[in-house]
Amino acid sequence: MKIAIYPGSFDPITNGHIDVIERSSKLFDRIIVAVLKNPNKKPLFTVEERIDMIKEATKNIENVEVESFTGLLVDFARMKNAKIIVKGLRAVSDFEYEFQMALMNKKLDSEIETVFIMTNVRYSYLSSSVVKEVAGFGGCIKDLVPPHVEIKLKEKICKI
Repeated sequence: MKIAIYPGSFDPITNGHIDVIERSSKLFDRIIVAVLKNPNKKPLFTVEERIDMIKEATKNIENVEVESFTGLLVDFARMKNAKIIVKGLRAVSDFEYEFQMALMNKKLDSEIETVFIMTNVRYSYLSSSVVKEVAGFGGCIKDLVPPHVEIKLKEKICKI
């Protein structure tokens, strides 16, 4: 069984993330969307909120699971018996950082491979940060995130 992990902060999940998840789900037997608990970041949504939004967005993809993790990604991968890390790429600027991380993960565990999936061109400009910024200024995010995420984002921003 080919188990792959798609890690990230997903704060919030975007249609670009979902595109990578859908395409990965056709390549691997099981995809674990792994939400990073990073104590150095101040996310808008809690880990639990992010997990719930991802589960809702991927509920129709049978081989997708959603979990959270802390620490090294390779340790989480070992714990889940995963040998593949999936990373979505939007632009060359993403590649430089992700390439460095892939090499470090390979050094930490030579049995783990990183697979890069190019984001659909429709989402090449899209990031969670951009979505939060546009939503914060009252802009339309309708085609950038799933409808339930749009609602949650607007609710969260109104509370701030």
